[in-house]
Amino acid sequence: MILKRMLEHSRYLVLIGVLLMVLASAAAFIWGSAATIRTLYHIFHSVIAAEDIKAKVDLISIMDTFLIATVLLIFALGLYELFVEDLELQKWLKIHDLRSLEAKLASVIVLVLVLTFLEHLAEWKDAWDTFLFAAAIALVSVAFIAYGHWGGKD
Repeated sequence: MILKRMLEHSRYLVLIGVLLMVLASAAAFIWGSAATIRTLYHIFHSVIAAEDIKAKVDLISIMDTFLIATVLLIFALGLYELFVEDLELQKWLKIHDLRSLEAKLASVIVLVLVLTFLEHLAEWKDAWDTFLFAAAIALVSVAFIAYGHWGGKD
């Protein structure tokens, strides 16, 4: 009886991870906001040539930071809904099982991978390394998409 009660309440251990993910998400949003302000300052207070690659790379990096912040938040919300209780969220953000949490995270991770490639492409130095990097990202993206479409279905 005591073991059963202890096991039933152990689901609340997930709150540790949820709290830390929310804090990490907030930190990433703040970091992205600071990077946005820095980049906007750079754009508005300097003469930027049309081919200025640094500003473009910085803007892509900012999108990447906000996507990572979003992934952390989705993960925290999903864990809370799976283990603790339902939340009043937008319909598209509702998590009903581990499979739907995985699918939501996989789609955002693919976007992060694509943005990471665009950052590296903007600073491209070696064509072969860039090709290998693109191939690796494509392979991982295809695996995520395939898993989302065919994997884990009951």
